[in-house]
Amino acid sequence: MKYGLLLVNLGSPASPETNDVKTYLKEFLSDQNVIEMPKAVWQPILQGMILPTRSWRSATFYKHIWTKGGSPLIAYTKIIRNQVQKLLPKWDVEMAMTYGNPKIVDTLQEMSHKCDEIAVLPLFPQYTQSTHKTIIDKAKSANVPIKIIEHFYEKPAYQKILAEHIQKSIDESDYDQLLFSYHGIPSAMVKHGDPYQKQCIETTAAVSKLITFPDEKIKTVYQSKFGPMPWLKPYLKNELSQLVAMGKRNVLIVTPSFVVDCLETLEEDNVQNYQSFKASGGDRFKLVEPMNDDPKFSKFIAELVSGEKINE
Repeated sequence: MKYGLLLVNLGSPASPETNDVKTYLKEFLSDQNVIEMPKAVWQPILQGMILPTRSWRSATFYKHIWTKGGSPLIAYTKIIRNQVQKLLPKWDVEMAMTYGNPKIVDTLQEMSHKCDEIAVLPLFPQYTQSTHKTIIDKAKSANVPIKIIEHFYEKPAYQKILAEHIQKSIDESDYDQLLFSYHGIPSAMVKHGDPYQKQCIETTAAVSKLITFPDEKIKTVYQSKFGPMPWLKPYLKNELSQLVAMGKRNVLIVTPSFVVDCLETLEEDNVQNYQSFKASGGDRFKLVEPMNDDPKFSKFIAELVSGEKINE
């Protein structure tokens, strides 16, 4: 029996040019699992206001983070895919993106010609409608045999690797506060039963037990708010300014909902939030690197999907 694994990440524009960014944003922000507003109300706003103004602005941000290898999110996902493939030589390991390319349905259908069963793993530790439901819907629409792994935040091996990343930064300097900053979602989603906030809080609690840092100096916050509706609080940006006002000027931030560097970590956090923090009087601002190309994370994925211990 031949097994396959499809790793799915969010996606990225084809290039940092405005037209490509606009195409990407249009697909992303037209997803009703992301924006729940009725299409008749939302689409005129998106087409008439959001895309014309946000596309060129986002393009400038993408240009800041773009590398010779292209989008960091795509580049790191490729590295993870290659590392996992090497660990699972009898499997067919591929990658796809929720928005943009490679496409989930096309990739699954190609894999089905050589695989009897395919595991689909969204590269998001915590489950939320705004990331997972579209992946699951698209994967099911491919009409091939699949098994979906919906989350892995609770796996001890994953928590241990995340704790090691955090502890390395803790050991390098002194910090007044450690913030676990997760990508936010609309508060209404949680009220309607989305388990994301609960899983974020559980992640913070579990990983905090594995590091050497005072519990009273650890806090869960949320970032990347979009639109006027209430999102999960406290917001990272507000929390940073409040910490400085309280005399806590040395802050360490970890972003557990991102497994690879992307616009939110490289631009929003390391540039915009960093500048805001420094301008308000902050001193040391450090972002713990996501999993990126850490071979331990790729080994975790290989063992998670195969159910076998891998000895390299």
